[in-house]
Amino acid sequence: MSGSPSPSIPPPRMPGLENKRFLIVTGKGGVGKTTVCAAEALALAAKGKRVLVCMCHAKERLSTMLGSDRIGSDVIPVSPNVWAVNMDPTKALQEYGAMMLKSRALYNLLFDNKYVRTFFRAVPGMQEWTLLGKAWWHTTELRDDGAPLYDIVILDAPATGHGLDMLRVPKIILDVVPPGLLRRDAERAWTLFQDPKHCAAVLVTLPEEMPTTETIELAHALDKELHLPIGKIVVNCVLPPLFSKAERATLESTNVDFNAALQAGRSRALREDVQATALARLAKELPVPPSFLPQLFEDAAQPKAIRDLSKRLS
Repeated sequence: MSGSPSPSIPPPRMPGLENKRFLIVTGKGGVGKTTVCAAEALALAAKGKRVLVCMCHAKERLSTMLGSDRIGSDVIPVSPNVWAVNMDPTKALQEYGAMMLKSRALYNLLFDNKYVRTFFRAVPGMQEWTLLGKAWWHTTELRDDGAPLYDIVILDAPATGHGLDMLRVPKIILDVVPPGLLRRDAERAWTLFQDPKHCAAVLVTLPEEMPTTETIELAHALDKELHLPIGKIVVNCVLPPLFSKAERATLESTNVDFNAALQAGRSRALREDVQATALARLAKELPVPPSFLPQLFEDAAQPKAIRDLSKRLS
């Protein structure tokens, strides 16, 4: 009897993001990472999850998307079952130092001077760790009954290059920092980040050549260098095709003078051709089948649009 599985038995489904504890949303700048964070948070909250979105000292747009109060360096509720914070590296360092020293007064005595602050700002990777470490720390918070305060923490990570530098920091700490509280926390965070049962990277891209190439390179770096699990690929701003492949070829090769309608059709055909090529590359070269979000022609940074996108992500 063959040891191969019966073809009548479907392969097991990949665990959904609702089973994770920590999501890292990253991608090339301008691809819509925060939009995906907002939509994903609502999608997970609709499944009964308590979700915290952590932004990295970013230009704050999430409140507009969710119709909430402005989000600052303190955690606030922004939607049913959704909270958010725009992490400030200076305040995050203060919180971390106070936790390590078990005393806010002792922290103020040791750290509340410009020389120490300047020293910490000069330590390579310290600012990135204060943000990444704070986001991880929120996964450890508990309610009075011992249950996690947040079921899922979503990190709205910086764009590709800076995002990779941030994700390398815990590994660097483990390589160079002697045993102590900093190394202990970095080790706990790194263990979580590399656990596919509890963590996943969500890569956001556009159906265009440069974002596609950068996303494939990012996926290889996460997989081969950092060994971080990739849980989802979201292709944003996907156009519904109006033309077949043959029709696109005809429009693109026509060399007659165009009126406005034909020129618009040719431009759309060219964009659809670029999109089809990008989607084919993503499907072929990435380890996770892409999910798609449509191009929205109204303002996407509004609560109704985000709610519609969250339903598609579900």
